[in-house]
Amino acid sequence: MAINDEGEIRELLSRPRRIAVVGASPNPARASNEVLGFLVRQGHDVIAVNPGHAGATIHGAPVVATLANVEPPAEIVDIFRNSAEAGAAVDEAIVHGAKAVWMQIGVIDHDAARRAEAAGLTVVMDRCPKVEIPRLGLLK
Repeated sequence: MAINDEGEIRELLSRPRRIAVVGASPNPARASNEVLGFLVRQGHDVIAVNPGHAGATIHGAPVVATLANVEPPAEIVDIFRNSAEAGAAVDEAIVHGAKAVWMQIGVIDHDAARRAEAAGLTVVMDRCPKVEIPRLGLLK
């Protein structure tokens, strides 16, 4: 459950997972849009979380208003929020029953990471699955 442990990252990304992307944007210029599309193409079951676009789809993934609307629960919660807002998303992921939280590049909240680890979640922080999957040779 260590933060950014290579073995944990490989395990998280080596097989299809149910992934909730918090802060997903329908705007193709946004990194969250690009990463969400990449995860869909890699065969993951992706759900976008964005209250302003609930009911729509992004790259074929359904958009819901909150993490609580993701049923069944996501295994991984991928957080595209700024560092100041990441803690709230991590706390929601803990309540949601996620197995892991993934804070994107530039999203750093050590207190939230400690809370997630204490709750038994795997934590990845300041990394991107779109970078890690090819780096680890896991492209599909």
